Amino acid sequence: MTELQIVTLPDDVLRKKARPVTKFDADLQTLIDNMIETMRVANGVGLAAPQIGQSLQLAVIETLPEEDENGETIPDSRELFVIVNPRIVWESREVIDGIEGCLSIPGYVGEVERAYAVRVRAQDRRGKPLKLRLKGWTARIFQHEIDHLNGVLYIDKLTDRENFWSDEDYYNMRQAELEEEAEDGEEVEETAVSEPNE
Repeated sequence: MTELQIVTLPDDVLRKKARPVTKFDADLQTLIDNMIETMRVANGVGLAAPQIGQSLQLAVIETLPEEDENGETIPDSRELFVIVNPRIVWESREVIDGIEGCLSIPGYVGEVERAYAVRVRAQDRRGKPLKLRLKGWTARIFQHEIDHLNGVLYIDKLTDRENFWSDEDYYNMRQAELEEEAEDGEEVEETAVSEPNE
């Protein structure tokens, strides 16, 4: 497998609606494998084809690992998805704010409101139909990647223009919040202050 170059803003391909995939041939399978490798090397949880310069309705997603009751990561608990020509066919009325990053906008994070749950129809890497019901962080990742296929970036959906920070500023802000909670005597749950990149 080959690590591909991730394109970043202001590359035009990130703002185009990607074209449908029509051939599920060996070239597509190689591209998918290379995208998975690229996502993993970049420590991302999702990667859409436009992010590697290919204007195709294709994305790869790997869910966050599950944790046991002690907060330890459960080995091999991440789930890998390949979605081709996906579309969101239903989304919940319930929405939730969350912090997102993007491999194509390195060094920054922002707060985005997303549907808590979605249903997605797509094809798998061989062209077979997929129907997925997703919620929480996994639903957020899918919404983020499907946006990429329509030329939309998370910075277009910020809850407020002020809710956009450099990684360093966000880290410092979260650390200050955690320290303040600790001083107030609140029970502080250990939280990762860096957010996954999509």
